[in-house]
Amino acid sequence: MTGAVRLIPVPALSDVAEYAYAAAVEPPTRLVFTAGACPLDAEGRTVAPGDHVAQARQVMANLEVALAAAGAALTDVVKTTVYVASSRQDDLVAVWEVVRDAFGDHEPPSTLLGVAVLGYDDQLVEVEAVAAVRGDG
Repeated sequence: MTGAVRLIPVPALSDVAEYAYAAAVEPPTRLVFTAGACPLDAEGRTVAPGDHVAQARQVMANLEVALAAAGAALTDVVKTTVYVASSRQDDLVAVWEVVRDAFGDHEPPSTLLGVAVLGYDDQLVEVEAVAAVRGDG
């Protein structure tokens, strides 16, 4: 982590959540906003139609590549929003486990949403992120 992100646990709230309840960005920093990372391969094809977990893995790999292009890493992420095309809580939990595991010990605040449809054919998962990096990087 660059030191620009300070995760804030909130002991007054439930410890069931597998993420910090808040995060602060310490100056001086550069913010990086990603588009939603999608489960697309290098040719633009949706990977693993029908498989939430496999798509989540591809999404996180693509998110890492996008962050790296901006000089950031998963440990610089301040906030994520995770979209899952499903009304089944089991699908949301399965995707969340992939996302959570990709971040390791870094547990930024996150919002997990079940949605009706996403932008690409057969797309089930999308993750957008905001990261903070020290310096001009």
